[in-house]
Amino acid sequence: MLIEEKNKEVVRRFYEALQQQDFEAAAELCHPDLVFYFQVDTPFKGVEGFIKAEKGSFDALPDIKISVKEIFADGDKVAAYTEFSGTHTGGPFFGVPATRESVKASIMMFLRLKGGKIIEKRAHYDRYDALKQIGVDLDKYVQQHVKENF
Repeated sequence: MLIEEKNKEVVRRFYEALQQQDFEAAAELCHPDLVFYFQVDTPFKGVEGFIKAEKGSFDALPDIKISVKEIFADGDKVAAYTEFSGTHTGGPFFGVPATRESVKASIMMFLRLKGGKIIEKRAHYDRYDALKQIGVDLDKYVQQHVKENF
């Protein structure tokens, strides 16, 4: 089996484990030096930081569904186009208390593997579109977010 096929299989198994909320199995597919970029400039270093971030999403959207729509590989790099959907009935989603609204978004994931394990994961999606879907007033949200971070 080509390295690209092996790497794609690791990524598929990774997302299957996440969908089942089997965070231990997902962590086993990650390199100890994993760096997870939730957005371009917000890295979580280590498997523990990544798992904490993922659990936050599942806490906020307990019925979350993740599906891999397309997957491509070139050497140690894998690109996965995914979609997620869920209902915001759990904990905070980006600081917003539960709204009971549904959300659906596409995410482009770029992953790099080392020794058959995911060492880098980058997620790219429109966070503000997801917030808008759960009923957030984006003008107020952005103003508050800017005040808190600057």
